[in-house]
Amino acid sequence: MRPFERGEAFPVPASGNQLRRVSIRGAGVTILAQSGMFLVQLAGTLVLARVLLPSDFGLVAVVTTFSIFLASIGQIGFPEAILQRDSISHQLASNLFWINLGIASILTLAFASTGSLLAKIYGDARLAPIAVGASLSILLTGASVAHLALLNRGMRFSAVSANNIISRAASVVLSVLLARAGWGYWALVAGVVAQPLATTLGAWFLCRWIPSLPRQAEGTASLFRFALNVNGRWNLSYCTRNLDNVLVGWRFGPGPLGFYKKAYDLFALPANQFFSAFPVAVSTLSRLTRDPAQYRRYLLGGLSAVALVGMGIGGVLTLVGRDLVRIILGPGWASSGWIFTFFGPGIGVMLIYGVTGLIHLSIGTPHRWLRWTIIEFVVTALLFLVALPWGPVGIATAWTASFWILVIPAFRYAGRPIQLEVAPVIRTTGNYLLASVLAGCACALIIRGIPSLSALPHWTGALARMMTTSIIFTALYLGAIVMVHGGRAPLRQFAGVLREMVSTKKLSPPPTDEAVYGKQANGTVSLATSGVASTSWTAAVKMDNRAQEPAPPVGMS
Repeated sequence: MRPFERGEAFPVPASGNQLRRVSIRGAGVTILAQSGMFLVQLAGTLVLARVLLPSDFGLVAVVTTFSIFLASIGQIGFPEAILQRDSISHQLASNLFWINLGIASILTLAFASTGSLLAKIYGDARLAPIAVGASLSILLTGASVAHLALLNRGMRFSAVSANNIISRAASVVLSVLLARAGWGYWALVAGVVAQPLATTLGAWFLCRWIPSLPRQAEGTASLFRFALNVNGRWNLSYCTRNLDNVLVGWRFGPGPLGFYKKAYDLFALPANQFFSAFPVAVSTLSRLTRDPAQYRRYLLGGLSAVALVGMGIGGVLTLVGRDLVRIILGPGWASSGWIFTFFGPGIGVMLIYGVTGLIHLSIGTPHRWLRWTIIEFVVTALLFLVALPWGPVGIATAWTASFWILVIPAFRYAGRPIQLEVAPVIRTTGNYLLASVLAGCACALIIRGIPSLSALPHWTGALARMMTTSIIFTALYLGAIVMVHGGRAPLRQFAGVLREMVSTKKLSPPPTDEAVYGKQANGTVSLATSGVASTSWTAAVKMDNRAQEPAPPVGMS
């Protein structure tokens, strides 16, 4: 893609109904690619968990807890600013690129110089050189942010997804080769650096755009403030979501942290899969803010789809988590399986809770999101401190409790500017929660009534239990959905979304840039369509017919 080549416009592949179809298919490609990256990572984990020690993972986790945080300072906020804005110029994008790269350079040097401090705090001299090596990932990440954002704005979702898979594969292959060669924890460090390097090379190859030198441009300050609010929120949220690693590592050491971290990674996996299409959803919803009634219909329809899948995934993983960990990591990681049992009940509600972020970003209220994150941090940190005496299991339980405590207040606060009440949210998601609980309890009773299945030894027994439990739960869950909804309408509608995502029917040729964009005198472009991008959220608008009630327009705050 060559952005700004013709009249400063980005190419958009279709308009009208064709645009919707291309967008949904793009979301399908994105989610499929995320699943592909998971399989690549899973294959690497199967090898690495059997070659390296849990303490090796713990050592690198201590460092990457901070390095990923610093790398994401430029990775979060700037892409959303580029996506959410109706018009953007070459110079404005260039200014954001240089600001981002400058911040990344400063943070790289700062983190490399503080490696000795980490070594003193954790009492392990090996952390100092690890920090120096991992610091390179911060700079490399900053170099790719603007190009990836432009690719997403141009709806090149397939290209971005392919780049993500290749970079993940490069990281995993390098780590496995070095681990088998006896590099120990340095194999993991090499993988940490290899992934952003491959991502940056791919992003610059796919997006043939060379930033101009920075200079004054109208809109730079407003975009920077938007990015700061989003980034400030994410940074605080990152602190919340990594305070557990700090506490477990400090109180119990690298070994227990390694077990805990693997359980947490499995817990966070569904969210990573679902919200891989986050930029596309933000772009879609931000085009609907002038019609709050339609906005609410799209939002609740998408929320219904997330709840259907999320509650199903959460239920089945709660039941099979221990056997799944045994199969993936081996018998030496049984502690991770036990910890994950306490994470499982929080998976579905975690996915639902994440939708509140889409509301804040799409209606342009990142400052409100930042304020809410302060509350989130305080509540979660207090739960962690209360649960710490119970070890990693207690921290996992605190995570699950935090989402259940915060989800309703979060929707109430996020939805206030668009007059989104909590009652429709509860109606949209509550039936899927009830179906998951009913199916989970019934499935547990059935499995417990088969003693021969529970007694099967080794990984073959774990695989048999996992497959049997998954099949029984899925059948019960789908049946419970039909029962609580009084029909199969939610399942038929969701199946329609999936068919549209994976459709191989050829789309008509895209229109020219001039047919989609209206040129302005200042050289920027303004979107001439109301839906530049869409996801399964668009097609899922009819997932819950009760979300279709009309409402008078309201102003955005």
